[in-house]
Amino acid sequence: MPHYRRVGQIPGKRHTAFRAPDGSLYAEELMGVEGFSADSALLYHRFPPTAIVDAVGVEDFRGTLVPNHPLKPRHLRTQDMKWGSGTDPVTGRRTLLGNADVVISFAVATEPSPLYRNAVGDELLYVQGGSAVVETVNGTLEVGDGDYVVLPTSTTHRIVPRGELRLYAIEATGHVGPPKRYLSTRGQFLEHSPYCERDLRAPEAPLLVDGEDVDVLVRHRAGLTRFTYAHHPFDVVGWDGCLYPWAFNIRDFEPITGRIHQPPPVHQTFEGPGFVVCSFVPRKVDYHPEAIPVPYNHANVDSDELMFYVGGDYEARKGSGIAIGSLSLHPAGFTHGPQPGAAEASLGAERFDETAVMVDTFRPLDLADPATTCEDPDYAWTWSRRAPQS
Repeated sequence: MPHYRRVGQIPGKRHTAFRAPDGSLYAEELMGVEGFSADSALLYHRFPPTAIVDAVGVEDFRGTLVPNHPLKPRHLRTQDMKWGSGTDPVTGRRTLLGNADVVISFAVATEPSPLYRNAVGDELLYVQGGSAVVETVNGTLEVGDGDYVVLPTSTTHRIVPRGELRLYAIEATGHVGPPKRYLSTRGQFLEHSPYCERDLRAPEAPLLVDGEDVDVLVRHRAGLTRFTYAHHPFDVVGWDGCLYPWAFNIRDFEPITGRIHQPPPVHQTFEGPGFVVCSFVPRKVDYHPEAIPVPYNHANVDSDELMFYVGGDYEARKGSGIAIGSLSLHPAGFTHGPQPGAAEASLGAERFDETAVMVDTFRPLDLADPATTCEDPDYAWTWSRRAPQS
């Protein structure tokens, strides 16, 4: 992240002897990205973070993906998905879409997740509803409705819901952060950025948990492995650096508006390898006297567009069956735009009350089985109001 943080106890100099009250050395761990050439943090453990006593392969819960063929716009209704008791926010995720860059899933969870570490890439979580404590090696984060949570690659963590938690997960194969155009060469948010350091939350105190022979589920490039550690990984007495989990609420995103309709990049909030994430929030809309506030028809030449509707009333989709909890997929090769009548109906509007999270990917998104079970089969024909000929 753009700014340095220091939490708990650390020595005055890096890579020097730092001793516990009993005289033993704390175990220093460098957690860094891009091979010692980018952001990092130094963590000080009570026990060696390398001490495993077992490693067992585990069947993956992600499932398989199939191409979006025949090519169609899709409407997925997470609000119609059925969930049993005992679901947790990690192994209970149901994969909806994905490609070689990103996997997108959803969960409605009530139980704590196992200790988990994604060693493939960063995870960007969005809390659609409910609240939870995210326990990490860096400390805890209290999260709730509207929060984005960024979990850097290989951050050991556990998600503990408080009641029912509705969680949208965007799992990258690399690193996720603010768009580079919002940052100075030294990593500070610039004045034109729609959010800044004051809007971010990060762990403020160490989380120390005792325990022996503790299991951690690890996602890696070959699949899933369950490591058993000699000691609980939440044993960090202090850390400092620029790499750590953090949270940001979508309500703190300040929308950029203009006299005429602004294109989607003004809503961009994050970027990752092969995709971007945008936040559409309640805002004053275009104020030219003849402006059409809803989007114009557009062809996704280079990207698939996936919109998750999480609040309010999305003006451009009225009459299509889209509701809170819906996901619309408009793939490259398909021209899409407002529903019939939406452009005329939007004339004279001064404000839109809508909240949505959009993921644009630069490779096609494939479909997983849970997506087909919650799909509205009539969505593709809502622009013409006619059933398919075949």
